Amino acid sequence: MAQAVRRLLLAAAIALPFAALAETPIVIKFSHVVANDTPKGRAVLRFKEEAEKRSHGRVKVEVYPNSQLYKDKEELEALQLGSVQMLAPSLSKFGPLGAKQFEIFDLPYLFTTEQQYVQVAGGKIGQELMGALESKGIHGLAYWSGGFHVFSANKPLLKPADLKGLKMRIPSSKVLEASLRLMGALPQTMPFSEVYQALQTGVVDGTENVLSSYTSQKYYEVQKHITLTNHTHTGYAAIVNKKFWDGLPADLQAALTEAMKQATDYEFHLVAQENQDALAELRKSGRVQVHDLTDAEREQWRQTLWPVHKEMESRIGGDLLKRVYQVTGSAK
Repeated sequence: MAQAVRRLLLAAAIALPFAALAETPIVIKFSHVVANDTPKGRAVLRFKEEAEKRSHGRVKVEVYPNSQLYKDKEELEALQLGSVQMLAPSLSKFGPLGAKQFEIFDLPYLFTTEQQYVQVAGGKIGQELMGALESKGIHGLAYWSGGFHVFSANKPLLKPADLKGLKMRIPSSKVLEASLRLMGALPQTMPFSEVYQALQTGVVDGTENVLSSYTSQKYYEVQKHITLTNHTHTGYAAIVNKKFWDGLPADLQAALTEAMKQATDYEFHLVAQENQDALAELRKSGRVQVHDLTDAEREQWRQTLWPVHKEMESRIGGDLLKRVYQVTGSAK
């Protein structure tokens, strides 16, 4: 009898570590390059909340904002290697990986409304583009939005010729590089985390980004003029390491998919409001002058930059470009 009890106790002792292991939550490291108080940053936190709730604690999401782990150029490689499990990079980041089709989202004046972006990204075209990432070890979960871009510098940029000779920071993008060169500017590629200091020290003369970045990153402290050109649109992709995703149980995949849906709906709502609030804050700051454009002035920017579409057609794909024009009605 005593021997039987000892055997039972021994078996229980051996089983305890395995039971504890089974209860250990699966950790998802979610890295991104912006602040927590941006639409993207807040959407990542919403995903964390929803994922942990819907998985009943079986998943733990660790969020690393502001390039705490990796800068722009490093984060995709880190995801592919499995050093982090999730990212939300801008769509232009996929071009250097060989998925050049994604660079279509950088084309100037391709979209004139947020709804047009949603129709393309949320439709068949967007699904096909996400599918192209699978062979690169990346599984796409959702498209997010950042809104439309504006130009800034320490002098007024009222027409395209005003950028001539200016060193302008851009993210890594062949399309944006071509757009800046077409206007005579000198594009300077650098990580998002280094932009403020570069503007402050004069390493670059200006930049272009969404309005919420001008407030969250305090660019308005080191730029005197902003022009509401709305010349291109930022989109993001919420992505996950494919091997990690494929290794998850089906019920956890379902829980995370639903969590991402909730976070995506939240993100799109935030973008519209945050950029609107950012514009109001910039106008009130007294630190930067905001220049509006008339329809005629905006058309001048559009006419100047539209040749980039033709220049990039062979890189992006003429058939893809035509399909997007059919959705947006934006062909010249």
